[in-house]
Amino acid sequence: MEWLKKLSGAIDYIENNLDGQISYDEAARIACCSTFYFQRLFSYVSGISLSEYIRRRRMTQAGFELQRTDKKVIDIALKYGYTSPTSFNRAFQTVHNITPTAARNMGSTLNAYPAIRFSVQVTGENAMAYHLTEKNSMRMVGVRIPLSTDMEDNYKTIPEFWKSVLCGNLFSEICNLSNQFSERILGVSVYENPKRIFYYIAVVTDKPAPPNMFEFEIPAATWAVFENNGCFKENVQSIFSRFYTEWLPFSGFDYAGLPDIEVYPVCEKAPENGHSEVWIAVRRDKEDEICII
Repeated sequence: MEWLKKLSGAIDYIENNLDGQISYDEAARIACCSTFYFQRLFSYVSGISLSEYIRRRRMTQAGFELQRTDKKVIDIALKYGYTSPTSFNRAFQTVHNITPTAARNMGSTLNAYPAIRFSVQVTGENAMAYHLTEKNSMRMVGVRIPLSTDMEDNYKTIPEFWKSVLCGNLFSEICNLSNQFSERILGVSVYENPKRIFYYIAVVTDKPAPPNMFEFEIPAATWAVFENNGCFKENVQSIFSRFYTEWLPFSGFDYAGLPDIEVYPVCEKAPENGHSEVWIAVRRDKEDEICII
C-alpha cells in the first residue's frame, strides 16, 4: 500500500511541525501529489479537512502544555502559530469548549485528538458496485467557478454554485448543449495548477461554446464508475471516501489524477436525490514512483 505510506509520511511531517510552520505544499510533496489533491484525499480518508486536523492537533498539544507547565498563555499561543490572544482563545474554545485560562483549573475537561494513523480495514459487509469503462477524450462545455486549495471553503462554494446556476435560465442552456451524453449533467472538479482550480457544471458536447461558457477536454482514460441511489450529497462524498480507503488499495489500479466527474440526471431544480454516478479515472498498472502533478 505505497500510497498509504506516502500519506503517513505527510502526517509525520505535520506532527513534527505542530509548533512551527506547516507547508501544505511540502506535505503534498511528501505524499507525492498536488496540494489540491492532497487536501482532497486527506478529507475523504480522514473525514475532516486538513486545516481542521491541524487546528485540533495544535489545540490538543496546547491543552497539555497549559495543564502541565506554568508557561504564559500568550507564549503557548505564539508557539502554536497564533499571534494574538483573541485568535488563540477562539481556536482553543472551538476545540475544548472552555478558555485557555479555565483549562488550567484542576478538574477541567479538555478534548484530546490523537495523531491520525492511516490503515486499510477489511470489512467486506457492504459491497461497492462498480464497472470499468474506456472512454475516448471528452469535450465539455459549461460554466465554472474557481476553487481554492482549502477544501473546507470548497465544500461550501460548490453547493452555492449549483443553486445560483439553477436560479435562472443558465441551467437549461447548458442542458440544451448536450448531444454526447444524453440526459446527464456533470459536476467536474478540474485541477490545472495551484492558481487554476475549477468546478464546472457542464455537459459533453461537440457544439460551440456560447460566449458565457467555457470548454475543456478530458483525455482518453479508463474510468471506474460507481453508481448510487439516494441523497446525492451524502452518497457522492461516501463514494470518494470508500474509493480511497476500500476500493483503490486492493484493486491493482492507481488513481490517474484526471478530473473527477459527478454525473446527475437533468432536472429543473437542485439535484438532491435519485440515481447518480461518480467517475474516477484510474491507471491499469501501478506506478508507485510517479508523482501526481
